[in-house]
Amino acid sequence: MFNRLWGSQDQQQPQPRPQDGSSQTQSWYPPSVSAVSSPSSSRPATPNASSFGLHSSSHVPPSEAAGVIAVLKDKSVDELRKLLSDKDAYHQFLHSLDQVKIQNNLKDELHKENMQLVEENLQKEPRIVELRNQCRIIRTTELAAAQEKLNELEKQKEEMLKLNSPASLLQRIQEAMNVTEEESENLHQQLLDREIDLAGFLQKYKKLRTAYHRKSLIHLAAKTSNI
Repeated sequence: MFNRLWGSQDQQQPQPRPQDGSSQTQSWYPPSVSAVSSPSSSRPATPNASSFGLHSSSHVPPSEAAGVIAVLKDKSVDELRKLLSDKDAYHQFLHSLDQVKIQNNLKDELHKENMQLVEENLQKEPRIVELRNQCRIIRTTELAAAQEKLNELEKQKEEMLKLNSPASLLQRIQEAMNVTEEESENLHQQLLDREIDLAGFLQKYKKLRTAYHRKSLIHLAAKTSNI
Protein backbone atom coordinates (compact mmCIF):
# COMPACT_ATOMS: atom_id res chain seq x y z
CA MET A 1 0.00 0.00 0.00
CA PHE A 2 2.80 2.36 0.90
CA ASN A 3 4.78 1.48 -2.25
CA ARG A 4 2.82 4.17 -4.05
CA LEU A 5 3.84 6.66 -1.35
CA TRP A 6 7.59 6.17 -1.42
CA GLY A 7 8.02 4.60 -4.87
CA SER A 8 11.55 3.64 -5.73
CA GLN A 9 12.86 5.35 -2.60
CA ASP A 10 11.72 2.34 -0.53
CA GLN A 11 14.88 0.49 -1.50
CA GLN A 12 17.43 0.80 1.27
CA GLN A 13 20.87 2.11 0.34
CA PRO A 14 23.85 0.59 2.10
CA GLN A 15 25.37 2.93 4.64
CA PRO A 16 28.76 2.81 6.30
CA ARG A 17 28.77 1.06 9.67
CA PRO A 18 28.99 3.44 12.63
CA GLN A 19 32.28 3.73 14.45
CA ASP A 20 32.65 2.17 17.87
CA GLY A 21 31.24 4.39 20.58
CA SER A 22 28.76 6.14 18.28
CA SER A 23 25.36 6.68 19.90
CA GLN A 24 22.21 5.02 18.53
CA THR A 25 18.62 6.00 19.28
CA GLN A 26 17.02 3.47 21.59
CA SER A 27 13.41 2.84 20.60
CA TRP A 28 10.71 1.98 23.13
CA TYR A 29 8.88 -0.06 20.47
CA PRO A 30 9.17 -3.84 20.16
CA PRO A 31 11.75 -5.20 17.67
CA SER A 32 9.13 -5.62 14.94
CA VAL A 33 8.41 -1.89 15.11
CA SER A 34 11.89 -0.61 15.93
CA ALA A 35 13.27 -2.35 12.87
CA VAL A 36 11.25 0.02 10.72
CA SER A 37 13.22 3.03 11.98
CA SER A 38 16.62 1.36 12.08
CA PRO A 39 19.37 4.00 11.88
CA SER A 40 21.25 1.83 9.38
CA SER A 41 18.92 3.03 6.62
CA SER A 42 18.37 6.52 5.31
CA ARG A 43 14.59 6.06 5.20
CA PRO A 44 12.23 3.93 7.23
CA ALA A 45 11.19 0.69 5.71
CA THR A 46 7.79 0.47 4.16
CA PRO A 47 5.30 0.66 7.07
CA ASN A 48 2.34 -1.67 7.21
CA ALA A 49 -0.46 -2.46 9.62
CA SER A 50 1.73 -4.65 11.84
CA SER A 51 4.35 -1.89 12.16
CA PHE A 52 1.95 0.19 14.23
CA GLY A 53 0.51 -2.62 16.31
CA LEU A 54 -2.35 -3.47 13.95
CA HIS A 55 -1.67 -7.19 13.98
CA SER A 56 -4.28 -9.65 12.84
CA SER A 57 -4.23 -11.17 16.33
CA SER A 58 -5.28 -7.82 17.90
CA HIS A 59 -8.82 -8.36 16.56
CA VAL A 60 -8.90 -4.96 14.82
CA PRO A 61 -11.74 -4.82 12.28
CA PRO A 62 -10.46 -4.46 8.70
CA SER A 63 -12.41 -1.22 8.24
CA GLU A 64 -10.76 0.41 11.27
CA ALA A 65 -7.32 -0.80 10.24
CA ALA A 66 -7.88 0.63 6.76
CA GLY A 67 -8.85 3.96 8.33
CA VAL A 68 -5.62 4.09 10.34
CA ILE A 69 -3.53 3.21 7.27
CA ALA A 70 -5.31 5.95 5.32
CA VAL A 71 -4.24 8.49 7.97
CA LEU A 72 -0.65 7.23 7.91
CA LYS A 73 -0.45 7.55 4.11
CA ASP A 74 -0.79 11.34 4.36
CA LYS A 75 2.21 11.70 6.68
CA SER A 76 5.71 12.45 5.55
CA VAL A 77 8.76 10.27 6.11
CA ASP A 78 9.94 12.47 8.98
CA GLU A 79 6.54 12.30 10.62
CA LEU A 80 6.47 8.51 10.33
CA ARG A 81 10.00 8.29 11.71
CA LYS A 82 8.98 10.48 14.65
CA LEU A 83 6.00 8.28 15.37
CA LEU A 84 8.31 5.26 15.51
CA SER A 85 10.89 6.90 17.75
CA ASP A 86 8.95 9.34 19.92
CA LYS A 87 6.62 7.75 22.46
CA ASP A 88 4.75 10.97 23.20
CA ALA A 89 4.20 11.66 19.52
CA TYR A 90 2.94 8.12 19.03
CA HIS A 91 0.43 8.44 21.89
CA GLN A 92 -0.69 11.85 20.67
CA PHE A 93 -1.31 10.40 17.22
CA LEU A 94 -3.05 7.35 18.70
CA HIS A 95 -5.48 9.40 20.77
CA SER A 96 -6.25 11.63 17.78
CA LEU A 97 -7.74 8.71 15.85
CA ASP A 98 -11.52 8.66 15.61
CA GLN A 99 -11.67 5.00 16.57
CA VAL A 100 -9.70 5.65 19.76
CA LYS A 101 -11.80 8.71 20.57
CA ILE A 102 -14.96 6.62 20.25
CA GLN A 103 -13.55 3.95 22.53
CA ASN A 104 -12.46 6.55 25.09
CA ASN A 105 -15.91 8.15 25.01
CA LEU A 106 -17.55 4.78 25.55
CA LYS A 107 -15.19 4.08 28.42
CA ASP A 108 -15.98 7.44 30.01
CA GLU A 109 -19.72 6.86 29.62
CA LEU A 110 -19.49 3.40 31.19
CA HIS A 111 -17.40 4.79 34.03
CA LYS A 112 -19.96 7.54 34.59
CA GLU A 113 -22.84 5.06 34.59
CA ASN A 114 -20.99 2.81 37.03
CA MET A 115 -20.37 5.72 39.36
CA GLN A 116 -24.07 6.63 39.20
CA LEU A 117 -25.01 3.05 40.09
CA VAL A 118 -22.55 3.09 42.98
CA GLU A 119 -23.99 6.35 44.25
CA GLU A 120 -27.56 5.02 43.97
CA ASN A 121 -26.59 1.86 45.83
CA LEU A 122 -24.94 3.88 48.58
CA GLN A 123 -28.08 6.01 48.90
CA LYS A 124 -30.17 2.84 49.28
CA GLU A 125 -27.89 1.38 51.96
CA PRO A 126 -29.69 3.03 54.94
CA ARG A 127 -33.03 1.70 53.69
CA ILE A 128 -31.51 -1.76 53.27
CA VAL A 129 -30.15 -1.66 56.82
CA GLU A 130 -33.56 -0.56 58.11
CA LEU A 131 -35.32 -3.41 56.29
CA ARG A 132 -32.80 -5.88 57.66
CA ASN A 133 -33.49 -4.66 61.19
CA GLN A 134 -37.23 -4.98 60.63
CA CYS A 135 -36.79 -8.51 59.33
CA ARG A 136 -34.70 -9.37 62.38
CA ILE A 137 -37.39 -8.01 64.71
CA ILE A 138 -40.12 -9.90 62.86
CA ARG A 139 -38.07 -13.07 62.93
CA THR A 140 -37.45 -12.85 66.69
CA THR A 141 -40.95 -11.72 67.77
CA GLU A 142 -43.84 -12.13 65.36
CA LEU A 143 -42.35 -15.13 63.62
CA ALA A 144 -41.73 -16.90 66.92
CA ALA A 145 -45.34 -16.33 68.02
CA ALA A 146 -46.66 -17.45 64.63
CA GLN A 147 -44.48 -20.56 64.76
CA GLU A 148 -45.81 -21.41 68.24
CA LYS A 149 -49.40 -20.96 67.06
CA LEU A 150 -48.70 -23.11 64.01
CA ASN A 151 -47.28 -25.87 66.20
CA GLU A 152 -50.39 -25.74 68.38
CA LEU A 153 -52.67 -25.98 65.35
CA GLU A 154 -50.63 -28.87 63.99
CA LYS A 155 -51.04 -30.66 67.30
CA GLN A 156 -54.80 -30.11 67.25
CA LYS A 157 -54.93 -31.37 63.71
CA GLU A 158 -53.11 -34.57 64.66
CA GLU A 159 -55.47 -35.10 67.59
CA MET A 160 -58.53 -34.60 65.39
CA LEU A 161 -57.20 -36.96 62.75
CA LYS A 162 -56.47 -39.53 65.41
CA LEU A 163 -59.88 -39.04 66.99
CA ASN A 164 -61.67 -39.47 63.66
CA SER A 165 -59.61 -42.33 62.38
CA PRO A 166 -61.51 -45.52 61.36
CA ALA A 167 -60.18 -47.45 64.34
CA SER A 168 -61.18 -44.67 66.72
CA LEU A 169 -64.68 -44.45 65.22
CA LEU A 170 -65.17 -48.21 65.55
CA GLN A 171 -64.06 -48.06 69.15
CA ARG A 172 -66.46 -45.21 69.93
CA ILE A 173 -69.36 -47.09 68.31
CA GLN A 174 -68.49 -50.17 70.33
CA GLU A 175 -68.37 -48.12 73.52
CA ALA A 176 -71.79 -46.60 72.69
CA MET A 177 -73.19 -50.11 72.11
CA ASN A 178 -71.85 -51.23 75.49
CA VAL A 179 -73.46 -48.25 77.23
CA THR A 180 -76.83 -48.95 75.57
CA GLU A 181 -76.57 -52.63 76.49
CA GLU A 182 -75.86 -51.72 80.10
CA GLU A 183 -78.82 -49.34 80.21
CA SER A 184 -81.07 -52.10 78.83
CA GLU A 185 -79.95 -54.51 81.56
CA ASN A 186 -80.49 -51.89 84.25
CA LEU A 187 -83.99 -51.21 82.94
CA HIS A 188 -84.76 -54.93 82.96
CA GLN A 189 -83.53 -55.16 86.54
CA GLN A 190 -85.80 -52.28 87.50
CA LEU A 191 -88.74 -54.22 86.08
CA LEU A 192 -87.80 -57.28 88.10
CA ASP A 193 -87.48 -55.16 91.22
CA ARG A 194 -90.88 -53.62 90.46
CA GLU A 195 -89.33 -50.18 90.31
CA ILE A 196 -91.07 -49.55 86.97
CA ASP A 197 -94.38 -50.69 85.58
CA LEU A 198 -94.68 -52.84 82.49
CA ALA A 199 -95.93 -50.09 80.18
CA GLY A 200 -93.06 -47.77 81.06
CA PHE A 201 -90.58 -50.62 80.77
CA LEU A 202 -91.78 -51.58 77.27
CA GLN A 203 -91.60 -48.02 76.01
CA LYS A 204 -88.03 -47.36 77.28
CA TYR A 205 -86.76 -50.84 76.53
CA LYS A 206 -87.93 -50.60 72.92
CA LYS A 207 -86.04 -47.34 72.41
CA LEU A 208 -82.87 -48.73 73.99
CA ARG A 209 -82.88 -51.92 71.93
CA THR A 210 -83.61 -50.00 68.71
CA ALA A 211 -80.63 -47.73 69.39
CA TYR A 212 -78.46 -50.70 70.26
CA HIS A 213 -79.24 -52.60 67.05
CA ARG A 214 -78.77 -49.44 64.94
CA LYS A 215 -75.30 -48.93 66.42
CA SER A 216 -74.56 -52.62 65.99
CA LEU A 217 -75.42 -52.48 62.29
CA ILE A 218 -73.24 -49.37 61.83
CA HIS A 219 -70.38 -51.09 63.62
CA LEU A 220 -70.73 -54.21 61.45
CA ALA A 221 -70.90 -52.16 58.24
CA ALA A 222 -67.81 -50.18 59.21
CA LYS A 223 -65.81 -53.32 59.97
CA THR A 224 -66.74 -54.98 56.66
CA SER A 225 -66.15 -51.86 54.53
CA ASN A 226 -62.84 -50.53 53.17
CA ILE A 227 -62.55 -47.81 55.79
